Amino acid sequence: MPAPSDELLSSSVVAIRDCMGTRDGERVLIVTDERLRPIGHALQRAAKDLGHEVLLVDMLPRRSNGEEPPPEVAALMMQFDVVLCPASKSLTHTDARRAASAAGTRVATLPGVTEEIMVRCMNADYARIAERTDRICALLSRTRVVRVHAPAGTDIVLPVEGRRPHASTGLFRERGQWGNLPTGEAYLSPREGESHGLLVVDGSMAGVGMTADPIRITVAGGYATDISGGDSAETLRSLLAPYGDAGRNVAEFGIGTNDRARLTGIILEDEKVMGTIHIAFGDNKSMGGSVGVASHLDGVVTRPTVLFDDRVVMADGALLI
Repeated sequence: MPAPSDELLSSSVVAIRDCMGTRDGERVLIVTDERLRPIGHALQRAAKDLGHEVLLVDMLPRRSNGEEPPPEVAALMMQFDVVLCPASKSLTHTDARRAASAAGTRVATLPGVTEEIMVRCMNADYARIAERTDRICALLSRTRVVRVHAPAGTDIVLPVEGRRPHASTGLFRERGQWGNLPTGEAYLSPREGESHGLLVVDGSMAGVGMTADPIRITVAGGYATDISGGDSAETLRSLLAPYGDAGRNVAEFGIGTNDRARLTGIILEDEKVMGTIHIAFGDNKSMGGSVGVASHLDGVVTRPTVLFDDRVVMADGALLI
């Protein structure tokens, strides 16, 4: 395999040294698959160059975001200080990741990441991203209801009272911390069974990519009850079909806070774009919810206006806090 470019190697060093905060003597595990192998090898090389004992595990690509890795990989994840998962499908919302975090492992997942995304977004100012994200989470923690409107037609209500927001700051330096890299989002799980309205995904959708035609998703009683809008909608319906009602659960509301991110069709980056929001369907156990299913699919809305109770925190895509 060709050696990683200097830019990719530099970004990988930032991920391991700065974002994960690795210390002398810590051991690093890289979990990858065939499609993301070049990124996995770059992270492995960076960890070695930093003086860490590092193991790379190459597994078969998962079929869906949230599908469990092999049990042997899950067991390994609990035995390392730091785990990075550049894989074609997300391991974020899996029991394997949750168990590793509970055991004290620091975990970063990088689903679908590309060299371009690594180079662009790992060089963001994560101190500023953290400050921005923490401010939003502080407001979310005191919010009862989130409302979102957008020019493409989104008009949705998401009750969140009692739900703890999560700040994905890109700084996972303490025992058990976890999140995406690259990152930058404030998110939480709405209350099950209570969200209602219309979500129009006009940016991108996990598993679909950029939406050629906006996807119109009717939400009632906390579930996606109808999905329409051309080929993109048909693809989404097929992705959700194997998981029944659980796959259609309104699982997440999030606000992007990474000013270096841009819409590319790869949800890892798209949901972090500042000036957008995303709403996901499926598993919410990783966020303190009660729905466990091997699927978690995010849809991005552009130019949203967002209210936390009666306070406007974003207007037509511009953050006001």
